[in-house]
Amino acid sequence: MSQIVTSQPPRLSRTLTFNDNGLLSILLGDHDRNLARLEKRLHVRLACRGNRVSISGEPDQVAAAETALSALYDRLARGEQISGAEVDAAARLVDPAAEPRLPLSDLPAIRTRKGVVGPRSPGQAAYIEELSRHEMVFAIGPAGTGKTYLAVAQAVAMLTSGRVDRIVLSRPAVEAGERLGFLPGDMKEKVDPYLRPLYDALQDMMPGEVMARRMAAGEIEIAPLAFMRGRTLAHAFVILDEAQNTTPAQMKMFLTRMGEGTRMVITGDLSQIDLPPHSRSGLADALETLEGVSGIGVTRFNAGDVVRHPLVARIVEAYDHRSEAQRERARDL
Repeated sequence: MSQIVTSQPPRLSRTLTFNDNGLLSILLGDHDRNLARLEKRLHVRLACRGNRVSISGEPDQVAAAETALSALYDRLARGEQISGAEVDAAARLVDPAAEPRLPLSDLPAIRTRKGVVGPRSPGQAAYIEELSRHEMVFAIGPAGTGKTYLAVAQAVAMLTSGRVDRIVLSRPAVEAGERLGFLPGDMKEKVDPYLRPLYDALQDMMPGEVMARRMAAGEIEIAPLAFMRGRTLAHAFVILDEAQNTTPAQMKMFLTRMGEGTRMVITGDLSQIDLPPHSRSGLADALETLEGVSGIGVTRFNAGDVVRHPLVARIVEAYDHRSEAQRERARDL
């Protein structure tokens, strides 16, 4: 009688030694919370005794955990702070399945006067590279992946360094079936709720008084998409957010506003289109038409790039699985 032998993946153990017990205590987190986060994300076993942390698991995962722990410790040694979000980001970036696989020390970053904004996922690292290289970038993917936040960071960095003269932030005023005419207040009061995420991102990048002064001087403009018609935007960094809610005509109108010395970023989530039923999304139309055109970059995020609460990534994955199952059933009919 033959016997089936199931081979187990090789296991590896490695020990890291840290010189500063104070920094090591911060690295571990309260009740070793940070170690627990790395264990869960990288599928390794971590244990600390004295100033040593032992790592055991499959070789690739052990190497990833070693890299993450060393990088986080180095951040603390430089006087930087780490939180659960930074621990999760380090785990995402060193995961053996992650792309691109860059050394953590070589990751791209956006430098603003309020600090350095670095990637927290492989998709974000690729996106930051696209923002630095291309004059027009499309960023497509689910909520919570940093599409708008990183675009605003790049815009602020370019404005404060003098590489552009102004920032123009825009959104289509279409949300969950509501229309501006039915909302109370004057035009500014009507459109502000739609543009609030852009205000929030700006406030993270620069002091409030600086933001107010630049807005008063016209160096930062926030406006609904409808206000773009007939304009030529030169020497500006222009962001169109929630672009899945544009029509093809609106998208073409927006893209052709681009003038000399201007950068454009178009962000959206094709799974959250609020246009009337059977309406064609201008974002989908633009991607089909323009992807591959020289000078245009496209970054596609997925659930693995979600940097909000971990439950958000699982929610996105669940919806994606359901949509895929529905498409398969439709093909079988």
